[in-house]
Amino acid sequence: MRVLITGANGQLGLALQRSLRAHEVTALGHPDLDITNAGAVRTAIVSARPNVVIHCAAWTDTAGCERDPERAVLVNGHGTRNVAEASREAAGAIFYVSSNEVFDGKKGSPYEENDVPNPINSYGRSKLVGEAAVCETLDQHYIVRTSWVYGPGRVSFPEKILNAAAEQRKLRVVTDEIASPTWTNDLAEAITLLMQTNEYGVYHLAGAGECSRKEWAEEILRLAGVNVPIEATTQAELNLPVSKPVRSTLANNRGAALGVTLRPWREALADHMRIVAESRAGASA
Repeated sequence: MRVLITGANGQLGLALQRSLRAHEVTALGHPDLDITNAGAVRTAIVSARPNVVIHCAAWTDTAGCERDPERAVLVNGHGTRNVAEASREAAGAIFYVSSNEVFDGKKGSPYEENDVPNPINSYGRSKLVGEAAVCETLDQHYIVRTSWVYGPGRVSFPEKILNAAAEQRKLRVVTDEIASPTWTNDLAEAITLLMQTNEYGVYHLAGAGECSRKEWAEEILRLAGVNVPIEATTQAELNLPVSKPVRSTLANNRGAALGVTLRPWREALADHMRIVAESRAGASA
């Protein structure tokens, strides 16, 4: 199968390239492909003639999106429409990687695929614009919502916590943001499996289980053998520049019905931390 990946230099894009080794992959990352340039997007996708486009490219800086909501919509909304329209012209399907932040976090239980989105920040609103663009443009689409993505290829939450612990005697992490950490390697494998089903629609693919940011940070330090206390705090107390949904855990119902699941988040995190430790040991050798 011919697969084209946008955002190929990001952490999920890199994981997908590893997961899709058995396929013919065209990997395009910024600045090689600016998804806001409709002409460039059309040329790249139509000439590659992919059977599937996996659209990972996005502006994921939530604070930046809050400062510049127009740019957020330009990249995550209109840029996604450009990719979807080119995918339709190439007669291929599209995977759009969306976010748990399309929900407001007020449900009180995990969100199912048919729950109505109601984003509370500019990032979430821009990702929802992208979802609408995909649905309006072609029927052959998969919308994959995920959460708290981390993995090799980027300094993500685990690395930030370890770096902060090395510099500070005590950390403060919020308890009023709850979701599911999702390791890129597991997410890429799940997308690869889903791609072979031809069962289009909306899917929630995230690490199994849920935790608060504080619980996630505590598990990171425990696995790393780092003894630094973590103080519980809230988003309001930290005066964060962007509001996050309090509980935006995703229920994987549709994927599980097809046999597409992800491991419990603690199990995946343990594998990631082992890789991080081996990498740091190799760098210091």
